[in-house]
Amino acid sequence: MKATRLHMALGVTDLAKAVDFYTALLGVAPSKTRDDYARFEPAVPSVNLSLNVTTAAVGTRLPQHFGIQVGDTDAVAGARTRMESAGYAVRIEEDVTCCYAVSTKAWIADPDGHHWEVFVTTDDDAPAAERAPEETPCCAPTCCT
Repeated sequence: MKATRLHMALGVTDLAKAVDFYTALLGVAPSKTRDDYARFEPAVPSVNLSLNVTTAAVGTRLPQHFGIQVGDTDAVAGARTRMESAGYAVRIEEDVTCCYAVSTKAWIADPDGHHWEVFVTTDDDAPAAERAPEETPCCAPTCCT
């Protein structure tokens, strides 16, 4: 029996650009590609990620974002280096309080606007970040400062 892992299917508008992004983010090439489809199956993080070509706009609807939790700040720095070397803009948040935890994060958006955070939690029992209720929800790509 195969190991249990998370599966996600994302709509993308330009498969080649998306494959380049996710190859850099996950550190592996796709395990399967077709003209309108690509699948990634890295061991770490254990995920089956499918990219499906769509002409519909994506990235502005829910979900708010996706994340890869790593073990230490060196892994966050490694993700930053890997993504910047591949030509992607990375926004770093250090020791931010969000979702009742303190984390260091690297934020990256894929070519269709799906936001990803590579993060390490350094304090898992922190008070909520102060913000007005009408502001962006906690743990969104733009909430924490």
